Parts: sequence; structure tokens; C-alpha cells
Amino acid sequence: MSKITSVQAYLNQEHLDLAIFSNPTTIHYLTGFASDPHERHMMLFILPDAESLLFLPALDVERARATVNFPVVGYQDAENPWQRIKESLPAKTFKRIGAEFDNLNLSRFYGLKTIFDQDFTDLTPLINRMKLIKSRDEIDKMLIAGEFADKAMQVGFDNISLQKTETDIIAQIEFEMKKQGISKMSFETMVLTGNNAANPHGIPGTNLIENNALLLFDLGVETLGYTSDMTRTVAVGQPDQFKKDIYEIVLEAQLTAQDFIKPGVTASQVDAAARQVIEKAGYGEYFNHRLGHGLGMDVHEFPSIMAGNDMVIEEGMCFSVEPGIYIPGKVGVRIEDCGYVTKSGFEVFTQTPKELLYFEG
Repeated sequence: MSKITSVQAYLNQEHLDLAIFSNPTTIHYLTGFASDPHERHMMLFILPDAESLLFLPALDVERARATVNFPVVGYQDAENPWQRIKESLPAKTFKRIGAEFDNLNLSRFYGLKTIFDQDFTDLTPLINRMKLIKSRDEIDKMLIAGEFADKAMQVGFDNISLQKTETDIIAQIEFEMKKQGISKMSFETMVLTGNNAANPHGIPGTNLIENNALLLFDLGVETLGYTSDMTRTVAVGQPDQFKKDIYEIVLEAQLTAQDFIKPGVTASQVDAAARQVIEKAGYGEYFNHRLGHGLGMDVHEFPSIMAGNDMVIEEGMCFSVEPGIYIPGKVGVRIEDCGYVTKSGFEVFTQTPKELLYFEG
């Protein structure tokens, strides 16, 4: 069954007349066509008993028609897109309509309301469920993305120098990835030295790499339509024993959680497996984010691996395991791998060593 056929089956089951998707990643997932329309409109309309319709900027029409096997309609910048959509859809009354709320901004919502004067049903849970369990092909693509993340991390390690800034190293990582055919990173690469790593979402800048301190790398790549995400924290010079101790606590938490994962446990139990290690060591207040997030075509996907989420872990789910301790003004450590759930455990996409690595500045 194709993904669009699955959506049509859902529409028939729920007695919906039309499904509307405007998230470019979702459209890529459902159709195989990838494009970023930027401020323009791209929407996929799926009907339960008729051909789908892909509506997008005119400049992407030919490329889309080479990918999908159903009608493609483009609009010029000077045209009214909502009028074009109304003219392109079948001349029938759509009484019950579903839309993916998570990407439906107010501009698109009110534009659609000029065509469809009724409330919409949220299709985000449907898409989340469809994307939740990855196929073998998807996992294989994510393994490739993980291999490139390992290569990117090694480039970062090779460029550690007290004469370089955080952004100097980022530039080297991303330049080398471009040379290897990676067109984009999964997210903005993070290289954070010393106390800057004590902010979980620190902003890299012109800080020179510190000696006798920890250095945090958080990066990932996008390839074949799928993403990777990993974090490593390494030593530059000889950090003091306190920093080394914090590192070992985070490493124990990460390995404990990874070893705990298997089908049948819950997301909250996985989070707790890591969090209890850090709490027992006395640093619970400094682990101030969820343990993990889903991963796939987007670097952050459903579900969240966190306290309060009693979703049962299933084979084929892919997510991150990334505990951290962030003590302002003192130290920041995070260790992250993403992986997939097997019949009996958890296999990671990235293989960069996790014992504390030491580098001379």
C-alpha cells in the first residue's frame, strides 16, 4: 500500500472528504517530491476516492511532474493562489476536511478558509503515526547519514586548535562535508568551548578554543532525504577532575538508557533510566531537557522521549538518547547518539567513540 493510499484509507475510515498537507517534509514523505517553496505556497490535496493534486509555484511544476503520477498545478507569483486551488479541485462540496495543523500557519489557514468555510480536523497524529515506524530502507538511509555524521565529527576533532575559534572549526566541518557531497547539515552545527557548553543550546561564536577545558560538538547531516544527529564532548589539554567526573556521569547515564531500550518499555521509562543516574550523582537539576526526540526526514520528529510520555516503544522507532549536565559557569557535557529499536534492543547510527578523548590544543 502506498503512503497516499494509506491516507485515503484513513479518510474513508474517518468519513473525511479531503486532506490538506503543507509541510514540505510531509509532502516529500508522501509523494517522493522534495522542494522548499520558501514564502510561496506548496500544498498536497488528497481525496478519498479521486486523484490527488499537488499545488505549488509554477517554477517547480516540471520537476514535480517528473516525480509524481497525479495532477500537478502551478501558480505564478502574480496570481491568487487560493483562486487557482479552487479552480483546480473537483467541483464538489467538501464537508469534512483534514489538515496537518503543525505546519498550517495563519496565513495559509485564512487563505484556505476563503475556499473551505468549515472547521478542519487535525491530521498531525495520522502523519506522526505513519512516520513513527521506519522501514528497512529508511533505516539504511539513516545509517548512511550516521556515517557522514561520524566523518563530520572527525573533521571537527582534526581541527581542534587553541588558535581557532568555535566558528573556525564549524567552517572546516561544513566545508569538508560539501566536498563530500553533503548539500546541507541537519541543523546549525554547534561547537562550544568551556563555559559556553554549559548552555544546552549555546551559540557558537568567536571564542578561542580553551585549554584544559571540555569542548562540545553537536552536528548532523541530511542525505538521501534523511537526517543524522550526534553530540560528543571531548577534552582539550587536561581538564580538572571535576569536569572528568561530570563526563563519566553523563556517559553512564547515556549507556544505561541505551541498554534499557527494547520493545515494550515506555518513553518515560527510558528517560528515567538516564535521569536516575544523574539524579543519584546529585546533578538532577542540571539535566534540564528531555532525553530524546524522534529522528527521520526531520531532525526533530515525534515522539519525545521524556517524563510523562507513556508511549510504548516499538521495533522500528528511531530517536536520540542525549543526556547532559549543564552547570553554568563551570561545565557543560552532553553525549548523544540516535538509533533504531530492534526486536531486542537499540542499535545506534553513529560510531564515534564515547570514552573521553583528549586532544592537544
